[in-house]
Amino acid sequence: MSEEKVALITAGGSGMGAAAARKLAADGYRIAVLSSSGKGEALAKELGGVGVTGSNQSNDDLKRLVDLAMERWGRINALVNSAGHGPRAPILEISDEDWYRGMEVYFLSAVRPIRLVTPIMEAQGGGAIVNISTAWAFEPSPMFPTSAVFRAGLASFTKIFADSYAAKNIRLNNVLPGWIDSLPATDERRDSVPMGRYGTSEEIAATIAFLLSDGAGYITGQNIRVDGGIARSI
Repeated sequence: MSEEKVALITAGGSGMGAAAARKLAADGYRIAVLSSSGKGEALAKELGGVGVTGSNQSNDDLKRLVDLAMERWGRINALVNSAGHGPRAPILEISDEDWYRGMEVYFLSAVRPIRLVTPIMEAQGGGAIVNISTAWAFEPSPMFPTSAVFRAGLASFTKIFADSYAAKNIRLNNVLPGWIDSLPATDERRDSVPMGRYGTSEEIAATIAFLLSDGAGYITGQNIRVDGGIARSI
């Protein structure tokens, strides 16, 4: 009998995080979900897994999720980091407090769980991590200033992590979604996409599932655009 695979999803109560949880459960993973709303805990139970109602900005809440998964299954094969929404304003009107808030929402929310699961993955011989980032990390838009700034930083973190842990069979990649159906739809945004439509949360989840799979075993430190063709730079 093959060993069970276990996946943790942070901010997984709705949108792309929830879609990733459903996809991974369908692929046979045991699922542990963190969300602040309680929706993640309910979803995890629906999928036969475990959940914690708490914040990905809290080391204590994240540790509760990790500990719960380890108590139940004794391993963590995969981690998916999702995030909420940070401050938005014209670039010079963003206060120091809002910049710090953006760092919490978009950067440290990924760093914290990675810090917790990496020693576990190292001890068990490997694992895979995916951060849900944004297509605007490298082509920043004034619509999403704190997201673009701190997710560019997340890309650098990912490269450094890959340099440090690839030889230990721990892989880390970022998925960069464009306009996805979990966001409000507008004609202007849709028309900016060469494919002429919004992407779906399920398409993002499928990309995440691939990056966590053995088929992506030679991919690490990368930023994978899933944006309908918006970004064309290398």
